[in-house]
Amino acid sequence: MKLFDEDLQVLNVGLASFAAAIVDAGGKASQIEWAPPAHGNATIGRALARLVNHQDVEAANRKAYAAYLSSQPILEGIGLAKTTIPGMGRRMLLHAGPPIAWALMCGPMQGAIVGAIILEGWAEDAAGARKLAESGKIKYESCHDYGAVGPMAGIISPSMPVWIVRDGEHGHRTFSNLNEGLGKALRFGANGPEVLTRLGWMAAKLRKVLAVALEVSGPIELKPLIAQALHMGDEVHNRNVAATSLFLKRLAPALLKSKASRSDVAEVVGFIAGNDHFFLNISMAACKAMTDAARGVRLSSMVTAMARNGVEFGIRMSGTGARWFTAPAPLVDGLYFPGYSIADAAPDLGDSAITETAGLGGFAMAAAPAIVNFVGGTPDDAIANTTQMGHITLGRNGGLTLPAMGFAGTPSGIDARRVVDTGICPVINTGIAHKEAGVGQIGAGITYAPLDCFANAVSALAADLPADRGG
Repeated sequence: MKLFDEDLQVLNVGLASFAAAIVDAGGKASQIEWAPPAHGNATIGRALARLVNHQDVEAANRKAYAAYLSSQPILEGIGLAKTTIPGMGRRMLLHAGPPIAWALMCGPMQGAIVGAIILEGWAEDAAGARKLAESGKIKYESCHDYGAVGPMAGIISPSMPVWIVRDGEHGHRTFSNLNEGLGKALRFGANGPEVLTRLGWMAAKLRKVLAVALEVSGPIELKPLIAQALHMGDEVHNRNVAATSLFLKRLAPALLKSKASRSDVAEVVGFIAGNDHFFLNISMAACKAMTDAARGVRLSSMVTAMARNGVEFGIRMSGTGARWFTAPAPLVDGLYFPGYSIADAAPDLGDSAITETAGLGGFAMAAAPAIVNFVGGTPDDAIANTTQMGHITLGRNGGLTLPAMGFAGTPSGIDARRVVDTGICPVINTGIAHKEAGVGQIGAGITYAPLDCFANAVSALAADLPADRGG
């Protein structure tokens, strides 16, 4: 009975109106924001319960996360896709995101494929290229299935130059195409003469000049460069100003010492210096090297890839190997360039979410307060996004630290279990492509990976647990 003589203080879980009624009656109530896992899906909830605190899953995650942390991505060189990427076929095009058929592709991806077909000389014009694209004679494959990544449409064709990144600790290699710069670009579906001329110059001159410079410089360790860029205001996804400058600074002496002509060196330096996003593709290959180090650990719930093809958003998890778990790709409600709105936008697109998968990009926004001028929000929002990601990750990467957070490591190692349990989805800051091919980038913003991807992954992982083992 003593309870009824004391002031009423209540912690309310559920409908906020219950707490409001208590306050209205003179009591004290604190509202706790909570929701059941996976929007109350009982089947997913039971699957999650089997995985939480399971000794085999915890051990697998420690192993996968340790492999990610120990990865040492090194820029080893540059080459043509057809002679560099293992398994690259003669009539094959790689694209961003989970596998998708031509008929289902979004406008920017189809436009990029048309441009790539013309670039390869498989057709003379757009009409002929589109007819060939529809014929079934071109093999379309996900970049991720070949150890590669590409921003936006992500198209890699046989004659395109690609960066070669080697994991110095584990030995595997990853690849990415080269960044074309802003404006009309193949990655946004543009395929006109100016785009194809630039791509031809990149394959012929840019590739060769960079190759001879890398012969002089030797391999370039990428993790220290990325770490320094974080200290200079980049998050190494949508902001690569510092990283591109550091890379050019690292490469400039080798360019000058190389056998390339002075005029060619000047042309290449001008191209890199005029493109703040030049380092992005190198960053993506480095991040894939780090996350691929964690692949294939049985029963691990660590996410090793997040990618979008403009139709579907897909994730891969260490314990389920190459299997994709997909959901519809979201539209991005961000900052749009004048004259454009969300009605003009293609759904989320590109492999660049590999940066968030590795703990950069949206997960490292606290390092890049200026990024909010591009994607929206405030510097406090950037810090809040990084802080929130700490609730769904396995740890912090002490090699990639954030000055604004007392030099704490960036949250990394997305745990699919924690995403489903908390309902907190991975944040991604991203460029926004027009839904029609060739228009280009029309804005940028922040979006979140769909919860259903992680719920389905958790369900699949739980099905792999031995039937006779408990948590």
